[in-house]
Amino acid sequence: MRRVIRASLVMLVSLSVLTGLAYPLVLTALAQASVPGRANGSLVYVRGRAVGSALIGQSFTNAAGRPLAQYFQPRPSAANYDALASGGTNLGPSSPVLLRSVATLARAYRAFNHLTPGTPVPVDAVTTSGSGLDPDISIANALLQAPRVAAARHLSRAVVRSLVQRYTQGRILGILGEPVVNVLELNLALERLGRH
Repeated sequence: MRRVIRASLVMLVSLSVLTGLAYPLVLTALAQASVPGRANGSLVYVRGRAVGSALIGQSFTNAAGRPLAQYFQPRPSAANYDALASGGTNLGPSSPVLLRSVATLARAYRAFNHLTPGTPVPVDAVTTSGSGLDPDISIANALLQAPRVAAARHLSRAVVRSLVQRYTQGRILGILGEPVVNVLELNLALERLGRH
C-alpha cells in the first residue's frame, strides 16, 4: 500500500511540475522569442503610452458615452468593450429581442452616419461578435462611415477612403474569413494625419 501511495505522490508532484510549471514556461519563452508583440497582447503605443490592443475592440466615445463623429466606430459590444466581461448576447436568429435590437441599432447607425432610411446596413454594424470585443469591422461598414468621419475632420472623402483601403487586412492565409479593417489602427492613422 505504501508503494502505491508513494508512486501516486511522485506522479502527482512530477505531473504538477511538468504541466503546471515547465510546460507554461516553455510556451511563454517560445512565444516571447517568436512573436513577442502578440504574446504581450498586441498593444498599440502612441508616444510611449499604450492606447489599446489591436486584438480587442474598444469604444470611441465622449465622457457621456456618445460616439464621436470624427472616429470610425466599432461593432456593437454585448460586453460594453470590457475584456473581463467578454461574451456575446447568446440570442438566436429568431429571437424577438435580437430582432428589435438589430432594428434599433440599424436606425441609430443610419442616423449617426447620415444615411437614408432604406440604406442597407452591414450586419457587423448591428450585431455583436461572439466575444463582444471584435476589433475589426467590414469594409462595407468602414466605407459607410467614411463620409461622416471625413466631414467631422474636414478631410476629403477620397483621403478617408484611401486610409480605409490602406488599413484593410486581407483574408487569413488568403482563404479564411473576409477582409476587415482594424478600427483602432484606422483611427490612429486619422490622428497621425491630423497632426501633420
